[in-house]
Formats: sequence, structure tokens, C-alpha cells
Amino acid sequence: MTIQIIGILGLFILMVALMMARKLPTILALPIMAAGIALIAGIPFMGGEFNIVQNILESGAMRMSTAIAGLFFGGFFGKVLSRVGVTNTIIRKAAELAGDKPLPIAYAFLAVTSIIFAASNGLGMVILVGTIIIPIMISAGVSPLAAGTVLLLGNGIGVTFSVGTLGVYIDTLGLPLETVTNYSLLCGIPLIVVSVIMIYFLIKMGDKKRKAWAMPSPEIGTGKNVRSIALISPLIPVALVFAVKMPLVPAILIGIIITLILSTPKNAVHVVSGAFVEGIQETAGACALMIGIGMVLNSVMAPQVAAVLEPVITAVIPDNAVMFVLVFGVLSPLAIYRGPLNVWGLGSGIVALLASCGMNPVAAMVALRLDSNVQAVCDPTNSHNVWVADFTKVDVNDILKKTILWIVASTFAGLVVAAFVVL
Repeated sequence: MTIQIIGILGLFILMVALMMARKLPTILALPIMAAGIALIAGIPFMGGEFNIVQNILESGAMRMSTAIAGLFFGGFFGKVLSRVGVTNTIIRKAAELAGDKPLPIAYAFLAVTSIIFAASNGLGMVILVGTIIIPIMISAGVSPLAAGTVLLLGNGIGVTFSVGTLGVYIDTLGLPLETVTNYSLLCGIPLIVVSVIMIYFLIKMGDKKRKAWAMPSPEIGTGKNVRSIALISPLIPVALVFAVKMPLVPAILIGIIITLILSTPKNAVHVVSGAFVEGIQETAGACALMIGIGMVLNSVMAPQVAAVLEPVITAVIPDNAVMFVLVFGVLSPLAIYRGPLNVWGLGSGIVALLASCGMNPVAAMVALRLDSNVQAVCDPTNSHNVWVADFTKVDVNDILKKTILWIVASTFAGLVVAAFVVL
């Protein structure tokens, strides 16, 4: 068994190293790791009651169906909001209210992006919103690094409350939707508070020199605004899931219907059909990751693998509140580079093992969500971080260095509260 433990941990470390070095994409590393771990644990490739082909690759590909559906429909909803003009109208109104003062406009866009990304997130939405708000902030005197950070913080806050990503924790830990939503404020408020403080320091204590922008600012004043009542549209699915405890897909579909009623686009059928196709296209990468994550989950939770890893996992499970805070706080940077605390990488398998070996699954879920804030804002391997760095002409690692201590601090704050609430 010792040799098997060494083999599984060695494969795990190798996959992490290859992903960090960008030699192997996560979308391929996860299925390889799932099959490799199973082989090392002695699970047959085919035949027998439990095998790799049927129980890990086939069943694993279907395991994250709730999360995949949530991502698809979240992308669909985001495209509807864009096509009918809700997204641009919210941004225009925020810019008008904030004027040209750096701090108010940064705070206004933090609030706006948090709402938009709670309704729908992903690279396409980040690009759509970022190409509008980053030039506005820079023209108001916000440095490019600070402007990009505001966008990433808004994305991180929005993802915490996003109905499209809640399915990840439902499928990974087998928790009901109501339990997952009940702890969203606990995971989101520390990040919101730290974001507000961080933006103040970035703007007031940072480079106050107005930067020249190499590309023309977007014409946010052009185009027709939707009626004001339609601006509540991004909040509708969020409210239905959090307040009424409605399942993810029906909540999003109702949000789409109400959005169309409130905005009354000229060709609703064309808007919906086009948004559905574009939404699927933009979430396809994340959904592919979900397929790999499902395979990893089925692999690490297989009886043979669990038997091999149980002594190791049991040894690292925090057995009191202090260790809970220290372990998941100090190790929170392991959420970046698709590491072992990254729910979009290896973390889904680790946290499932922790829960199966005796850790409170709600505590595991809260810890992973708080650590995921580090990933959402800081991770240089995130496609949206890479795009923001390229668009603002800063180094993606400078974003990491500027944000990591702040977000880790917010994680510690959330873990301290969670230690009293959950444990």
C-alpha cells in the first residue's frame, strides 16, 4: 500500500507540475490523472464489478451534470442580457452616476460587475464588460493595474453568488442546493469587505498619475438604453435560487423570460436562439473541465482508491477550529495553478476525499469556496486573468503579487467566522 500511496501522490504532483508549467492543459490532465490513479490502486481497465472504462470514464463524465447544466444556462442568460442591452445599460448608468472621480467610479464598477457576474460569468462576459469599463476607469485616472483588479474582484464576488456555479459543490459533495446557498454570504462578505478596502489603497495610495490609453474609449453613450425596470433582470435568478430555493435551471429560464418581458426586444425569438448557441460556445471549456472533474471524483472515491488514501487523508483532516483555520488559510494559495484546493482542478477530488474520510462536508464546502476566492481573483492560469493582463498591458504575475495577500486575508476572515458557525 505504501508503494501505491507514493505512486498516486507522485502522479498528482506530476500533473500539478505539468499544469503549472503549461505543458499539459487541465482539460487533459484531469482524465489522465483519473485513469492513472485508478490503475495504481489496482482497478481493472475493463471487466469486473468496478472498472475504469465504465465506472470512472463513462459514469464520471456524467457525474457533474447539475454543474454542467448550470454553466450552460448561465452562459445562455448572460448572452440574453447582452443582446437585449441590459448589460451595457447598467454600465452606462454606473458611469454617469460616478462621474470622472477615480474612487467613486471604481466602487461603482465593483458593484455593477459583481451583479453582472452573479448572473453570468466566464471569459466572454469578462471581455464584454472589461472592454467597456477598463478604458472608462483609466480615463478617470485609475491605473491600468487597479482598473483590471476592480474587474477581477467583481468577477470573484459575482462567482461566489453565481447560480451557474453552485452545481459544482452540489455534485462534488452531494449537498442539497439549500445548504450550498445558505453559506454564500459567509463566503462572499469577507471578499466584499476586503475588495472595498483594497481598491481604496490601490487608488489612494497607488499611482495617481492619469494614464494615457492606447485605444479609443468605448462609446458607452451610444445605443439605446433598456427601460429602467429591466435592470433588475440579472438579480432574478439569484433571488429565485437564494430566496425561494428554486433549482438552478428553472430559475435561470424564468430569469430569461422576465428579462424578455421587461426589455421587449424587437425579435425575441432571434435573441433567444442566438444567445443559446453563443452561451453554449462560451461555456464549453468550463463544461469540459467539469467532465474531467467528474472522472477524478469517481476515481478518488472508488473503494480501492479510498482504501489506499484514507490513512493519508485522515491524518490531514483538521480536528479542531484552530487547525481548520490554519490549514485552509495557510494553504489557500494552493488554489492557484489548478492546485489541490482549486475546485476547477484537483481540489474537487481532494475535498470529496476529505468529506468521505470523516470531515464535515459543509465545513469542507465552505473552506473550498473561501479558498476558491484566491483562485478566482489571483490565479495567473485563469483565462480571464490572462485577458485582463493583456488588455491593460501589465504582467499577469503583477496582478498575482498585488492581490494575493489581500484575498488570502479575506479567506482567513471567512474561515474564522466559519469555525464558529459550521464546526
